Amino acid sequence: QVQLVESGGGLVQPGGSLTLSCVVSGSIFSINHMGWYRQAPGKQRELVAAILSGGNTNYADSVKGRFTISRDNAKNTVYLQMNSLKPEDTAVYYCYQYPYGLNMGYWGQGTQVTVSS
Repeated sequence: QVQLVESGGGLVQPGGSLTLSCVVSGSIFSINHMGWYRQAPGKQRELVAAILSGGNTNYADSVKGRFTISRDNAKNTVYLQMNSLKPEDTAVYYCYQYPYGLNMGYWGQGTQVTVSS
């Protein structure tokens, strides 16, 4: 079965940095598009960044120039490097493996990121 396990969240001051990791097991990682989403209290879950199997990336306007998504197919891991963090980046961050063929999409359990002084 497919499992996604995130790590790297925590409390950071405004202007600080964090790197989130998501390790995927149970699927052929290299062929799957991957994404990071976030959900703040009282808000809908939103796309933060996505990376295709070929390496192309896409970002929400709110994080462009500050966040970088990357993947290491040898480690079955997708990363989200977050710089210049703002209080409005506070949310639970979720890793997502997009559906492929007849396979459904899968979510990780989420990791809390809190940006506060």
